[in-house]
Amino acid sequence: PQLLREIFDPPIVLFARGRVELLQTLAVAVVGTRRPTPYGLAVAERLAGDLSHAGLTIVSGMARGVDTAAHKGALAGGGDTVAVLGCGVDVVYPAENRKLATELAAKGLIVSEFPMGATAFPQNFPIRNRIISGISLGVLVVEGAQYSGSAITAKLAMDQGREVFAVPGNITNKLAWGPNLLIKQGAKLVQDWNDVVSELPAESRRHL
Repeated sequence: PQLLREIFDPPIVLFARGRVELLQTLAVAVVGTRRPTPYGLAVAERLAGDLSHAGLTIVSGMARGVDTAAHKGALAGGGDTVAVLGCGVDVVYPAENRKLATELAAKGLIVSEFPMGATAFPQNFPIRNRIISGISLGVLVVEGAQYSGSAITAKLAMDQGREVFAVPGNITNKLAWGPNLLIKQGAKLVQDWNDVVSELPAESRRHL
């Protein structure tokens, strides 16, 4: 994808299962913690559904928690979604997402720079995060601790010149510290899907 070519360290190749044409669509990433609150799950699913209904492809990492909710939200409304894995595209991780992976391969797209059969080693996930942000116009963080994987993705998005969005959370909840800090640092506060779409480049909005 052209956007991904523009980052500092694009992958040499992407392996893919599903609708490869989705790599040419306008996309927004929705990311967050693997252990969200019920609020975080509901918000991720709703925003992903609304953004996909507006014409955007939802990108996430198929991890448990917020990522899973984002993919499900897009799929539930018949929208488009792309999962970027930290393992081979033929490996289901986490294992409980087998049904979701089957649906993504049929209706959406699964991509990875790791070869077929590659195991989901912990060090792979920060590496794959640059692709999640790299193929997206912006990254929306729903819930996450201050030093979480979603915080890494947000930092990569900033480095890549992408928009960064965050859903504010309860100040007594440590999972809100990541998004709330991002808002302090200049990320766009998101209450509904319009807050994301209105900040995208005018050229992109014309194609929605």
